[in-house]
Amino acid sequence: MKLSQALGLKSAETIAFVGAGGKTSAIATLAKELQPPVVITTSTHFGKWQSGIAEKHIILSESDKFEEKLLIGEKTTLITGPVDQTGQLTSLTPDIFTTLFQTCRKNGAYLLIEADGARQRPLKVPADYEPVIPPLVDMVVVVAGLDGLGRILNNDTVHRPELFSRITSLGLGDKINVVHLEHILRSRQGGLKGIPKGARRILFLNQAEGELRKSQGNRLANALVDVYDRVLVGSMEQPGKEGPVFSAHSKTAGVILAAGGSDRLGEPKQLLNWSGKPFVYQVAQTALTAGLDPVIVVTGAYRAEIESALVDLPVRFVFNPEWEIGQASSIKAGLNALPESCDRALFLLSDQPQISPLLVRQLIERHNTNRNPIIAPMMRVQAGNPVLFGRETFDSLQEVSGDKGGRAIFNNFKVDYLPWVDDRNLLDVDQKMDLHNLVEQFFGLGSE
Repeated sequence: MKLSQALGLKSAETIAFVGAGGKTSAIATLAKELQPPVVITTSTHFGKWQSGIAEKHIILSESDKFEEKLLIGEKTTLITGPVDQTGQLTSLTPDIFTTLFQTCRKNGAYLLIEADGARQRPLKVPADYEPVIPPLVDMVVVVAGLDGLGRILNNDTVHRPELFSRITSLGLGDKINVVHLEHILRSRQGGLKGIPKGARRILFLNQAEGELRKSQGNRLANALVDVYDRVLVGSMEQPGKEGPVFSAHSKTAGVILAAGGSDRLGEPKQLLNWSGKPFVYQVAQTALTAGLDPVIVVTGAYRAEIESALVDLPVRFVFNPEWEIGQASSIKAGLNALPESCDRALFLLSDQPQISPLLVRQLIERHNTNRNPIIAPMMRVQAGNPVLFGRETFDSLQEVSGDKGGRAIFNNFKVDYLPWVDDRNLLDVDQKMDLHNLVEQFFGLGSE
């Protein structure tokens, strides 16, 4: 997928790039993908040979003024200070930088900042004075080159190998493995160093060429989604057909809708028996087994009974006092309970205990590879549950009313369907016959 899609960008954002292993290439690629105007600058320095990264290069010295008209009509513009004695393009003065930021925000222009240096190494650990991330950025992209894995810890592989050694306890001359790199990337002296509070944290594991590197990247991504908002795995050197990012990983919240009164059934379907456990217990266990975090259970009519049934599971309860209005009110209650940083949420129904952790994980993996706004399983020619919604859909979900569910917004977004062969996942329970059919399909007659 494209880098802009994988990053989940909003309009007119300011983005700093730090780390090693492809920062400049990532900036150049992103600038080409975005709608103009796009501005590139540096808070440290830029190699003079890199000035071709943009269609236009403007040099502003301390006595110059930044004028708004410089942004008009340009696809990409590189704006730096003068060349220093070493031949490097310097950063802007603080006053000019502040004016540039304000002008970009006013004109809806993206501002991309190279905020670190690595001397062309795949990996680095920042010194005390690095990285130089302006406090006003919306996002920080930490880049790390997977080409450093399996190589010797020395100056050829790591910029400042002695600091890498200090954090990981790996000896100089020893081989770097996935565990060492994970340690660096989750360290506040390593990958997380200097990221301003409130800025979104994105990790881009570049140089994922070949199946081994992709596997290592995916392993790291799954291990690091607890400290980064998203972890991308890709290759700037050998991009795929759709773009340089092969997968974009993040935590996925689970929302279990369990507020209904089960009027047609005549008893709480959330508490019906499924292999010795209540329906809702089985659904919650599936969510936890599949790795959803957090798992939120929306209650209503049978609040006390459901909370009692799930007392030994690490789930969070949200009571929906308006449950009688319809399913939309429970969707809103679940959304309102999500962490502010939540990137996506998967909604499960409490009357579908047959949904497997495998299906949940497959939906997540599918979403990792394309980041379409909505993904649902497709059994033959019918869409089923559960459904995964990206954050970009949350505002629209909040506008659904009555007894409508998430499908009310399917026409508003691109929906991706995961082919699934087990059409028993289409079954749910509203009446006694539904319960009979569900039990028969999974356990055979007489198992109820």
